[in-house]
Amino acid sequence: MTIRSADYVEVIEKAIARIGATQADGVARAADLLTATLQAGGVIQAFGCGHSEALAMEIAGRAGGLVPTNKIALRDIVLYGGEPASALSDPELERTPRVAHRLYELAPIKPDDAFIIASNSGVNGAVVEMAQLVKQRGHSLIAITSLEHSARVEPRHDSGLKLSDLADVVLDNGAPYGDASLDYGTGAVGAVSSITAALLAQQMVTEVVARLLALGVTPPVYLSDNVPGGREHNKQIEARYAGRIRRTA
Repeated sequence: MTIRSADYVEVIEKAIARIGATQADGVARAADLLTATLQAGGVIQAFGCGHSEALAMEIAGRAGGLVPTNKIALRDIVLYGGEPASALSDPELERTPRVAHRLYELAPIKPDDAFIIASNSGVNGAVVEMAQLVKQRGHSLIAITSLEHSARVEPRHDSGLKLSDLADVVLDNGAPYGDASLDYGTGAVGAVSSITAALLAQQMVTEVVARLLALGVTPPVYLSDNVPGGREHNKQIEARYAGRIRRTA
């Protein structure tokens, strides 16, 4: 079977068009929640394991993004929790529910914060446990997941729940089962979820900024550190959220 990079481009173009057509209402509802969070002085907390961490990186600390954002990652148990680096080599870590409690405890979270959690499958223990914890603590929760993949796999959490069962807003990243899009007979290549999750993240940010502007509020948005005055601009806004946001690799 022949596959080409042009085939992948076609898959992504169709996925982007499909998301634009089907996820607009969800993006708008998510933007309403996030705008309310920022207006209340809250911070947007973003979490994802594995390649879904790319979503958290897309939300927190990038040029053109919102400043009051924070990334939660599995490595936080080492960076902030005193665990040995070897703990991150455990292949079962993202399937371990208890790690979610440790991550929540270590993060600079306040009651008014909202969460965006990404997981293509939506079934791993740490993600589902974090979603449960978030809702128990009264936070708004937006989930980005593949509804196709999630529907075809069994829950791994003891509750029998999946990420999509717990969120206030569920955004479908449009990725196929297994994420890879081009079948070559004995396998598949061309992952979809990272690109489409980034699209959804940027759509939410754009909608939040539009809402803040409509309210007469200057949006707290990052400039690139690599343009004149960008770093000074960013540090000035970051100072408003001292102790609330972390910027680590």
